Amino acid sequence: MSAQALIVSTPLCLYLIRHGETEWSLSGQHTGRTDLPVVAQGEHDAMELGKALKSTAFDSVFSSPLQRAQRTCELVDLGPPVRLEADLAEWDYGDYEGRTTADIHLDDADWDLYRDGCPRGEVPAQILARADRLLSRLRALSGNVALFSHGHFSAVLAARWLGLPIACARHFPLGTSAFSRLGYAVHHPGVPVIHQWNVMLRDEIVRAAQRAC
Repeated sequence: MSAQALIVSTPLCLYLIRHGETEWSLSGQHTGRTDLPVVAQGEHDAMELGKALKSTAFDSVFSSPLQRAQRTCELVDLGPPVRLEADLAEWDYGDYEGRTTADIHLDDADWDLYRDGCPRGEVPAQILARADRLLSRLRALSGNVALFSHGHFSAVLAARWLGLPIACARHFPLGTSAFSRLGYAVHHPGVPVIHQWNVMLRDEIVRAAQRAC
């Protein structure tokens, strides 16, 4: 048997990282295509996250093209060249851009993002298709892959990683500068699992960030 035949690829492990804090993430305003910068606290948190992940070797790094994700990616500084991925962009909130959920509920008390989408923005079927398309490409990779993205889209990505309906994304909230690890069950390599979710350095709950998936 040749040496090449003995090479075994490392199982895929997705590090899903939400961008650092912005003015609108602080106020709870829906931030889709509005290209806000990361505030000072967000930059600090990103650099601290970079320190926590420093000993983890990454094979690929992808970022949403929006500046809050790109800046977070730059500050975390994981090593490999960063590739911009349009499918990692946040939900397009359309007419609800810049509004809080409480404010939207004054007009539509029953509104639910994952069920209804946004007028003149993206609907759940579009987000579902975007997440599935991205995951299809990512599953062809191996090793540790970092994804710098946004709160609502990341929640959908997690739900779809597990094969759950998009409505289940509401159960996966994410804080700013938080990371999560998506991979496969150790003894059942075909079963997708969430190894860690919403790990936030500011809350001092980082536990074994460098453990292999």
